[in-house]
Order: sequence, then C-alpha cells, then structure tokens
Amino acid sequence: MEREQLLEHLKFAAELGVQGVSRDPAWRARPGALVLRQAQDERTPESLTGISEESLVVSSSNHELRFSRNPAEALVAVRTDIGDCTRCKLHAMGRRQIVFGVGNPEADLMFVGEAPGADEDIQGIPFVGRAGQLLTKIIEAIGLARGDVYIANVIKCRPPGNRNPEPDEVDTCEPFLFQQIDIIKPKVIVALGKFGAQTLLRTLDPISRLRGRVYDYRGAKLIPTFHPAYLLRNPASKREVWEDMKVVKGLLKPQV
Repeated sequence: MEREQLLEHLKFAAELGVQGVSRDPAWRARPGALVLRQAQDERTPESLTGISEESLVVSSSNHELRFSRNPAEALVAVRTDIGDCTRCKLHAMGRRQIVFGVGNPEADLMFVGEAPGADEDIQGIPFVGRAGQLLTKIIEAIGLARGDVYIANVIKCRPPGNRNPEPDEVDTCEPFLFQQIDIIKPKVIVALGKFGAQTLLRTLDPISRLRGRVYDYRGAKLIPTFHPAYLLRNPASKREVWEDMKVVKGLLKPQV
C-alpha cells in the first residue's frame, strides 16, 4: 500500500514538472540529478504549507522528498541535510564546524579543494587564509570576482593537523560535493591540488601529469591545477597555473 501511495505521489510530482528521481545510489553519477532530502520528522500532506513556486514537497507516511528547482534553495537543503555532521570520525577529532561552500549557486565556474584548514575551520568559509587570498587573486586575473564563482572542498571538516583526508572520510563526505556540483551545474570545475584532482578523477597520477589537460566530469569540463598553498611555497609554478586559467577563461566564453 505504501509503495502504491509513493508511486501516486511521484506521478503527481511529474505532472507538476519534476523530471525524475531515483533511490539507487548510482544517481550520484548522473549530471543534473535532483536533490533528495530525507527529513527526520513525519508529515502529512495537510501539514505541508508555505511551499514556494520554485519547489515541490512530496510526502509519504515515513519520509519527505523535497525537489528543489532553485539552486540556492537546493544548496540550503543539502546543507540542512548535513546538519552538525557526525557521519565520520572527523567530528570527534577537533573540527569546529562544517565548511560547506560559498559563492554563486548558479556559477559557471566552480573550484574544488581538498579540505578546510585552520582559518576555514574558524570562519566556516572555504579558502579564507593565505591560500584563499591567492585564489581570490587568481579568480580576479581572469576577469571574475570571488562572488561570481562557487568554492567548495571534497571534505567539509578539517582533518587534524591538516592531514590528507582518509578514504573512509572521502567516501562519507563526497556525495555532498556531488550534490553541490549537480545543483550548480558549472560549465567548468577547477580541481585545486593533487588530492582534489586525484579524488575527483579517481586516479593516483601526480598533479604534474594531470594538469594541462581537460576532462569531462559530471556534465562539466574539469581542469586540474596546482593548489594555491603549493604556489605560496613554489611561486615559480604560478606560470603553469596562469596557463591553466587561460584554458578556463576560454571554456567560459560564450560559444558563437
């Protein structure tokens, strides 16, 4: 009976413009996936009020499915789903807060780093330390402002001592990054540094081998480049990053 009710709800959602939804974990691999949020409370259709024109809530007796068409609203839903996360061991290893992401929810350009550092853990915003200041300059060098792009990390919590995230932490946290990408639908993703690029591309190749190439990734073009923190230690590599950013700028140009 519950299955039949859910099917009726989904049929009704489709009539209102919802394109589809899957409960299969493989949905993460498909660009343009809708946001799926499970609420902790149980609600009846009569209790659902204040639904905006940009969203649709379909309710069953056991859970709530929220379909968001507005990217800003959808990102808020993902952040709400994360909550004060305790899904992996990092929550008990000194992190202060979740560092979700910041920027334009409809950005054509998205930057993905590794994990928050000390400054980010304090402020709750990615790339706000010295490396973040350099990233801002890189963004401005291609004629954009920081507010024009979206910035996030593979991991939303600071690992102790700024160590690399461990496989179980990545497995737990990266689905939220996938949701961010699928909501924002950027034209170009810049993977910052070895860890970010290796994680997204599922490879162990060094960043020196990965950069200089363009990859197809979740409906976007992915450009690996050196992390701004690496550039602070190795200023000579700014030249390669500038070459990568010229490729980014070319990809962002409207196609005539």
